[in-house]
This record gives sequence, C-alpha cells and structure tokens, in this order.
Amino acid sequence: MKTIRLQADQPADIAKAGEILRQGGLVGIPTETVYGLAADALNGEAVAKIFKAKGRPMDNPLIVHISDISQWEKLVREIPENARKLAQAYWPGPMTIILPKSDCIPDEVSAGLETVGVRFPVHPAAQAVIQAAGTPLAAPSGNLSGKPSPTNAQTMLEDMDGRIDAVVDGGSCQVGVESTVVSLACQPPRLLRPGGITLEQLRQVLGEVEMDDAVLNPLKEGEHPASPGMKYKHYAPKANVIIIDGSYEAYCEYVNGHKEPGIAAMCYNGEENHLEVPAVCYGGKEDYNEQAREVFEALRKLDELGANTVYARCPEPKGVGLAVYNRLIRAAGFEVLHVG
Repeated sequence: MKTIRLQADQPADIAKAGEILRQGGLVGIPTETVYGLAADALNGEAVAKIFKAKGRPMDNPLIVHISDISQWEKLVREIPENARKLAQAYWPGPMTIILPKSDCIPDEVSAGLETVGVRFPVHPAAQAVIQAAGTPLAAPSGNLSGKPSPTNAQTMLEDMDGRIDAVVDGGSCQVGVESTVVSLACQPPRLLRPGGITLEQLRQVLGEVEMDDAVLNPLKEGEHPASPGMKYKHYAPKANVIIIDGSYEAYCEYVNGHKEPGIAAMCYNGEENHLEVPAVCYGGKEDYNEQAREVFEALRKLDELGANTVYARCPEPKGVGLAVYNRLIRAAGFEVLHVG
C-alpha cells in the first residue's frame, strides 16, 4: 500500500480524504490533541483495519469523532442533562464523553462494551475531514500500538507509511496529549483518562467527579478497559523508562551517578545543563501545557539518541500535569524510583 500525504489547507485533498474514508479506507488526521488514525465509525470492517494497522489489541475501545453536536444523538441511547452541560462547556475541544451506545456502533469500536466514547474535536482539519466523509470517524492515536503518539504528520508517517491510505498534514498539535475521557455511564461521573480538560474543569460543571484508580495505577488483573489508554503499557520508546521522583538536586545526583553508555535523561528545560548524560527536555517545570505538547516528541527523540535506559523527571500530577504524569508513568511501565 502506498500512503499519500494530503494537505489540510487544500480543499481537493480534504475531499480525497473523505472519499477514502467513505470507501472503507484509513486516513491519518490532525486533531488538537494528537494525530488520529481514522475510519468510518459505523463500518465494522473498516474499523477492524485500524487494529491491524496499529497492531492494537482488539479489547481496547476506540473513540468516535463528530463534527456537529447533532451527530451525537444517533451514537448513544440518550444524552442526559449533565452530558449536555459538559458538551456546552468544553466542546468542540479535547474531551471525550462516554455514554451507553446505540445499536449503530459496531462491536469493533466499543470492544464489546455497552458504552461508547464520543468527541467533537476543535481542529478545523479534523472537522473538515469528518464532514467530507459524511460519517462519524473512529480514530485512536496514529502510532504503532505502545509507541508514543504522533503530534505531527511526519511522525505519524514514520509509524504508518505503507500501512494506511493517506495522512492529512495539518501541522503540529496544539494540546499534545490525547483527550480527557470522562464516563457519564456511571454515578458519580468518573475520569478515566486525564487530558487537556482538567479534573478541576470537569468538577466545575459536574460537581462530584471520581478519578479512576487506573489513572495512576495499573488496571487490575482481568479488568476490562473502559477507555483507551487504561490497560496496556503505552507511549513508550524503545528504551526502558524509569521515573525519578525527588528534588532537582537529588535527581541530578542520581543521574550523574549513572553515566554508563546508553543512559539518557528526560528533564525540564534548562536542567540538561547540570546533567552529565545525553538529555532531552520536555517543557518548562511550571508550564504543564508545554510539557503536554512536548512529551511525546521527547520520548521519540530518546530513540534517536540510541538510549537504552532513560531517567525521567517526575511531572507534577495536577492540572494538565496529571495528563503528562499519566502518559509518562505508562511509558515507564509504572516504574518509579523515589530519591532524596
């Protein structure tokens, strides 16, 4: 298969992407979060191709993307008032709402669950492709399963060239981590995956919102993932990532005491000047939004360095920083070392 590169600012290219999707093909699309690997969400055979292209386990559900609130109605059994309030507050945007699914959702999308996650992306190219396709699109992140998610078209092509029909190049992603996932199919509502819409923002609209234990911990044995990003080791480079939790001084002392070949560091901007091993930065210490935009590209750069062990500075798990921590702890396979 030859993967073609389309441009988001070319109407003919958007139309081509829509045509491919209507015919059951796969197209990489830009969103404000990460690049997604899209297929017609109502076509189970097309959706199954996503799992094959990514090497994704079939029990990992997908998120359905819409370009207009009116499309939401047919995808779920009903839309309760709290869901409408949440959508009014944060859609279009980086938030997925889980509700009981309607009969039109194929099992391939929901991984056999009775629920479906739906999102209305704000990225104009994502909206344009959905409109051109004339159907909601199922679209997980456009990387090989387990690897860091792509935040630009070139990175997606590194994983998907020859595996899918096309990629729409819409520049770099603004948010940089996948959408916040909140389930309204339970009471009280539950945060299943943190993202650009914070837990605090959800509580401003919904009141009580629980944070699922799997946000910060491995999914329990035998438990079925209710959202993408819950069950498996995700977002990982080839190197073994170890999160170092401690003061900056203790972090530097630990890393500089492990200067063997193949060791690298992942730190905040400016901190690399005090480290004696190759280092990749992933944003400012207090700038959680920058950390979110940079974290996946930083993880990929570690492979370019040829690192086999990476000592990563532990992000602060609050606000959007909770999303960064969630991604890094999964990249590390939950291996955290406390120092100092």
